[in-house]
Amino acid sequence: NMVEELKKLYNIEEFDNAKTKVLKYILFKKRTEKEVRQKFSSSLDENLLEDVIENLKENGYIDDQNYIERAVKEFLAIKTMSIKEMKSKLYTKGVESDKIETYFMEHEEELQQYEISCAKKIILKRQLQMSQEEIEAFLYKKGYSREMVRTAKEELN
Repeated sequence: NMVEELKKLYNIEEFDNAKTKVLKYILFKKRTEKEVRQKFSSSLDENLLEDVIENLKENGYIDDQNYIERAVKEFLAIKTMSIKEMKSKLYTKGVESDKIETYFMEHEEELQQYEISCAKKIILKRQLQMSQEEIEAFLYKKGYSREMVRTAKEELN
């Protein structure tokens, strides 16, 4: 039993206090495993932190897969982020790249449709102040793929 093992290593009070600290941090705002490690690596004993993280993962409080799903939903609501920008934000949060790639492959069609619709919105919004070339350069800089930009332009014409 994991809890019995833990009691031997440090007293249960230490574990509970550490767990409470970490829980407060992740309940305030969803966090990735890497963010939790970075936040507490200097203030908690390494083994204690490891066990707290494992315990919270087992109980679903730390779940990078769920983090990806929630983050992408939030990104989609912004309505101007390219797929590349979304992936980049997830990488910086320390989510494993294979989890990110798998998620984006499984949702490829819907995300491409989203990206096309965002590109169309940006083109329409900026076409009065910018030339087509400037708008395209802007989209490419934001990480929109040439294919998505081309499709967006075709659908607008």
